[in-house]
Amino acid sequence: MTEPAPNTPEQDGINLYQEKSLHIALKGWYAQPGDRFEVPVAGAVIDLVRDDLLIEIQTSNFSALKRKLPRLLDDYRVRVVHPIAQARWIVKLGRDGKQQSRRKSPKKGSVYHLFSELVYLHQLMLHPNLSVEVLLIHDEEVRCDDGKGSWRRKGWSICDRRLLAVQDTAVFGSAADLVDLLPPDLPTAFTTADLARAIGQRRRIAQQMTYCLKHMGVIAMVGKQGNAHVYQRV
Repeated sequence: MTEPAPNTPEQDGINLYQEKSLHIALKGWYAQPGDRFEVPVAGAVIDLVRDDLLIEIQTSNFSALKRKLPRLLDDYRVRVVHPIAQARWIVKLGRDGKQQSRRKSPKKGSVYHLFSELVYLHQLMLHPNLSVEVLLIHDEEVRCDDGKGSWRRKGWSICDRRLLAVQDTAVFGSAADLVDLLPPDLPTAFTTADLARAIGQRRRIAQQMTYCLKHMGVIAMVGKQGNAHVYQRV
């Protein structure tokens, strides 16, 4: 287990007031001596620059990268670093800012949840200059009783995320790396139901995985089994 760095990195004159705790902590954990922070490149501000590698820490939706990455990839190597909560604790703060409760969430993230975000970038993953690094983390989700949140949370808003630890990492530099996430015991011809069972995830994750891998050209649809599409490796 690797604990987050105790101090956040100095920034090149950039005010971090608007940054969330998780993003700041991950930059501190990921940074190495000599890295530069918040560097303007080709009209974009890059989180970390390490020699000739541009590093973007993306804690939320990849759709925000659809416009940013294309203007960088032809000239620079880019790595997108994405945290996935393997374990999470829910912290509730009352209107007075004091902690009311802390409990462990039953949800468990895995590397397969990367495909929920790659649906936005699957074509860009074919570019040789792009890689994605998954950080499997433990974190806290801080909820505030402000009456503005989702009805599912009964009006509580998610006001912050805090890094507790980085448990593991995995780097994917090509479609071939991603197709290797298919379990070895998966049938040669498989449906998304087969895949969901093999990876121990919801069918939705298996559907997103096959969607991405199909558009990357590393699996193909080869028929139907009832109403279900059948896929196999190319």
